[in-house]
Amino acid sequence: MQLPDLIEKTVAGMGYELVDFERAARGLLRVFIDFAPENAEQGTITVEDCEKVTHQLLHVFTVENVVYERLEVSSPGLDRPLKKLADYVRFADREAIVKLRATLPGAGNRKTFQGLLRTPENGNLKLEFETNEGPAVLDFTLADVDKAHLVPQVDFRSRKA
Repeated sequence: MQLPDLIEKTVAGMGYELVDFERAARGLLRVFIDFAPENAEQGTITVEDCEKVTHQLLHVFTVENVVYERLEVSSPGLDRPLKKLADYVRFADREAIVKLRATLPGAGNRKTFQGLLRTPENGNLKLEFETNEGPAVLDFTLADVDKAHLVPQVDFRSRKA
Protein backbone atom coordinates (compact mmCIF):
# COMPACT_ATOMS: atom_id res chain seq x y z
CA MET A 1 0.00 0.00 0.00
CA GLN A 2 1.30 3.46 -0.90
CA LEU A 3 2.03 5.85 1.98
CA PRO A 4 -0.76 8.37 1.13
CA ASP A 5 -3.30 5.52 1.01
CA LEU A 6 -2.00 4.10 4.29
CA ILE A 7 -2.28 7.47 6.03
CA GLU A 8 -5.69 8.20 4.53
CA LYS A 9 -7.09 4.80 5.55
CA THR A 10 -5.76 5.22 9.10
CA VAL A 11 -7.09 8.73 9.71
CA ALA A 12 -10.43 7.98 8.01
CA GLY A 13 -10.90 5.03 10.36
CA MET A 14 -10.59 7.47 13.24
CA GLY A 15 -13.22 9.90 11.89
CA TYR A 16 -10.78 12.36 10.35
CA GLU A 17 -9.93 13.40 6.81
CA LEU A 18 -6.43 13.53 5.34
CA VAL A 19 -6.14 17.06 3.93
CA ASP A 20 -2.53 16.80 2.80
CA PHE A 21 0.80 15.25 3.63
CA GLU A 22 4.37 15.94 2.67
CA ARG A 23 7.80 14.45 3.04
CA ALA A 24 10.19 17.21 4.07
CA ALA A 25 13.94 17.37 4.57
CA ARG A 26 15.72 15.08 7.04
CA GLY A 27 12.99 12.44 7.15
CA LEU A 28 10.23 14.72 8.40
CA LEU A 29 6.73 13.54 7.55
CA ARG A 30 3.96 16.16 7.91
CA VAL A 31 0.32 15.12 8.01
CA PHE A 32 -2.55 17.63 7.95
CA ILE A 33 -5.93 16.44 9.20
CA ASP A 34 -9.43 17.82 9.54
CA PHE A 35 -12.67 16.28 10.72
CA ALA A 36 -14.34 14.16 8.08
CA PRO A 37 -17.33 16.00 6.56
CA GLU A 38 -19.78 13.85 8.53
CA ASN A 39 -18.01 14.91 11.77
CA ALA A 40 -17.49 18.58 10.82
CA GLU A 41 -19.92 19.75 13.51
CA GLN A 42 -17.23 18.89 16.08
CA GLY A 43 -15.54 22.20 15.23
CA THR A 44 -11.83 22.63 14.74
CA ILE A 45 -9.00 20.17 15.18
CA THR A 46 -7.45 20.30 18.64
CA VAL A 47 -4.06 19.33 20.01
CA GLU A 48 -5.73 16.23 21.45
CA ASP A 49 -6.97 15.21 17.99
CA CYS A 50 -3.45 15.57 16.60
CA GLU A 51 -2.07 13.56 19.51
CA LYS A 52 -4.54 10.69 18.91
CA VAL A 53 -3.73 10.54 15.21
CA THR A 54 0.01 10.76 15.87
CA HIS A 55 -0.20 7.85 18.29
CA GLN A 56 -2.13 5.71 15.82
CA LEU A 57 0.14 6.57 12.88
CA LEU A 58 3.24 5.71 14.93
CA HIS A 59 1.81 2.22 15.51
CA VAL A 60 0.82 1.79 11.86
CA PHE A 61 4.21 2.99 10.61
CA THR A 62 5.97 0.53 12.90
CA VAL A 63 3.88 -2.39 11.64
CA GLU A 64 4.22 -1.30 7.98
CA ASN A 65 7.96 -0.49 8.27
CA VAL A 66 7.54 3.10 7.05
CA VAL A 67 10.87 4.92 6.97
CA TYR A 68 10.80 8.39 8.55
CA GLU A 69 12.67 10.33 11.23
CA ARG A 70 9.95 12.58 12.67
CA LEU A 71 6.20 12.83 12.38
CA GLU A 72 4.17 16.04 12.66
CA VAL A 73 0.37 15.94 12.68
CA SER A 74 -1.53 19.21 12.63
CA SER A 75 -4.69 20.93 11.45
CA PRO A 76 -4.68 22.52 8.00
CA GLY A 77 -5.19 25.95 9.60
CA LEU A 78 -7.74 28.65 8.92
CA ASP A 79 -6.47 28.98 5.35
CA ARG A 80 -7.18 25.31 4.65
CA PRO A 81 -5.91 24.15 1.25
CA LEU A 82 -8.44 22.88 -1.27
CA LYS A 83 -7.06 19.73 -2.87
CA LYS A 84 -9.97 17.50 -3.89
CA LEU A 85 -13.31 17.97 -5.61
CA ALA A 86 -14.95 17.09 -2.28
CA ASP A 87 -13.26 20.16 -0.73
CA TYR A 88 -14.94 22.45 -3.26
CA VAL A 89 -18.30 20.82 -2.55
CA ARG A 90 -17.83 20.99 1.24
CA PHE A 91 -16.76 24.65 1.23
CA ALA A 92 -19.23 26.00 -1.35
CA ASP A 93 -20.25 29.59 -0.52
CA ARG A 94 -16.99 30.21 1.36
CA GLU A 95 -14.38 32.73 0.24
CA ALA A 96 -11.27 31.28 -1.37
CA ILE A 97 -8.17 32.23 -3.33
CA VAL A 98 -7.50 30.14 -6.42
CA LYS A 99 -4.23 30.29 -8.35
CA LEU A 100 -4.37 28.65 -11.77
CA ARG A 101 -1.53 26.87 -13.57
CA ALA A 102 -2.16 28.98 -16.69
CA THR A 103 -4.56 31.67 -17.83
CA LEU A 104 -7.96 30.51 -19.06
CA PRO A 105 -9.95 31.80 -22.04
CA GLY A 106 -12.22 34.62 -20.96
CA ALA A 107 -10.30 35.26 -17.72
CA GLY A 108 -7.87 37.81 -19.14
CA ASN A 109 -4.23 37.51 -18.18
CA ARG A 110 -5.02 36.70 -14.56
CA LYS A 111 -4.04 33.50 -12.86
CA THR A 112 -5.06 34.40 -9.29
CA PHE A 113 -8.66 34.97 -8.25
CA GLN A 114 -10.37 35.63 -4.92
CA GLY A 115 -14.09 35.13 -4.52
CA LEU A 116 -16.87 32.82 -3.38
CA LEU A 117 -16.77 29.15 -4.24
CA ARG A 118 -19.94 27.89 -5.82
CA THR A 119 -21.20 24.32 -5.85
CA PRO A 120 -19.37 22.36 -8.56
CA GLU A 121 -21.46 21.08 -11.47
CA ASN A 122 -20.47 17.93 -13.37
CA GLY A 123 -16.92 18.17 -12.03
CA ASN A 124 -16.54 21.80 -13.14
CA LEU A 125 -15.53 24.19 -10.39
CA LYS A 126 -16.88 27.72 -10.06
CA LEU A 127 -15.61 30.83 -8.31
CA GLU A 128 -17.69 34.02 -8.25
CA PHE A 129 -15.49 37.12 -8.12
CA GLU A 130 -15.68 40.87 -8.67
CA THR A 131 -14.27 42.68 -11.69
CA ASN A 132 -14.32 46.37 -12.67
CA GLU A 133 -17.38 45.56 -14.79
CA GLY A 134 -19.18 43.75 -11.95
CA PRO A 135 -19.53 40.15 -10.78
CA ALA A 136 -18.12 37.33 -12.90
CA VAL A 137 -17.85 33.57 -12.61
CA LEU A 138 -14.66 31.63 -13.28
CA ASP A 139 -15.31 28.09 -14.58
CA PHE A 140 -12.33 25.78 -14.13
CA THR A 141 -11.36 22.19 -13.38
CA LEU A 142 -9.24 20.66 -10.65
CA ALA A 143 -6.49 20.10 -13.25
CA ASP A 144 -6.38 23.90 -13.85
CA VAL A 145 -5.55 24.63 -10.20
CA ASP A 146 -1.99 25.26 -9.08
CA LYS A 147 -2.96 26.15 -5.49
CA ALA A 148 -6.20 27.01 -3.76
CA HIS A 149 -7.09 27.75 -0.17
CA LEU A 150 -9.84 29.20 1.96
CA VAL A 151 -9.63 32.82 3.06
CA PRO A 152 -9.50 32.78 6.89
CA GLN A 153 -12.74 33.87 8.52
CA VAL A 154 -12.34 35.07 12.09
CA ASP A 155 -15.22 36.46 14.11
CA PHE A 156 -13.94 38.19 17.22
CA ARG A 157 -17.45 39.19 18.28
CA SER A 158 -18.39 35.62 19.20
CA ARG A 159 -15.64 35.28 21.82
CA LYS A 160 -16.79 35.17 25.42
CA ALA A 161 -15.09 37.50 27.87
